[in-house]
Amino acid sequence: MLPTVVDTFADAVSDVPAGATVMIGGFGGSGGQPTRLMLALADHAPQKITIIGNVAGISKTTGYGWPPHLEPIDQGIFFELGLADRIICSFPIPGQTRPLCEIEKAWREGRAEVIVVPQGTLAERIRAGGAGISAFYTPTGVGTPVQEGKEVREFDGRPHLLEHALRADFALIRAKRSDTFGNLEYIGTSRAFNPVMAPAADITIAEVDEIVEPGGIDPERVGTPGVYVNRIARREPNDPLP
Repeated sequence: MLPTVVDTFADAVSDVPAGATVMIGGFGGSGGQPTRLMLALADHAPQKITIIGNVAGISKTTGYGWPPHLEPIDQGIFFELGLADRIICSFPIPGQTRPLCEIEKAWREGRAEVIVVPQGTLAERIRAGGAGISAFYTPTGVGTPVQEGKEVREFDGRPHLLEHALRADFALIRAKRSDTFGNLEYIGTSRAFNPVMAPAADITIAEVDEIVEPGGIDPERVGTPGVYVNRIARREPNDPLP
């Protein structure tokens, strides 16, 4: 079934319900995040959502990756607005402690649960969710707080932790271009988490700069096959947001 090309970003996220689990692509700062979809979801305002993503409050506090004339946007917007009450991520806050980012404020005030996962483990948990693998063992995190409450088994003389796959109701991802079949081409850091999230959600929505006809993307450049994409929303030309 071909993906739907929606007219607006608001239309793309209009059916995200309260209590949904939402994966949000991107690596760090503005790197490959679906900014327009995030803003549309914030306007739609579903309550008590769970966010899965690499970062949470880096951009808003540090400005990393954003042009100086624009106010940074990141996943912290959902905590600032009181829409999210849980996040599974690798980097919830920046290195400095002042000013506090929105996710740390929410955590300190008891309004949000923050689950920190090593970056490689997070990517693999998402990839496993898309591949139909329920769980896997990894040596990452052994002997650290990451180990708490997890099954430990030894392989080749090394202890490993049992980690469970992650899936979501929706994945909001960012790509450079899509064809009308939904095949996606990525550039830069958008290659990090967006491709593994696409197969790991019931509904995957892609924010793209351009939509081309079939054959308009070099097959060697396809990072996500269209079979994993449900909706496509195109940015306006020369959109100033990263």
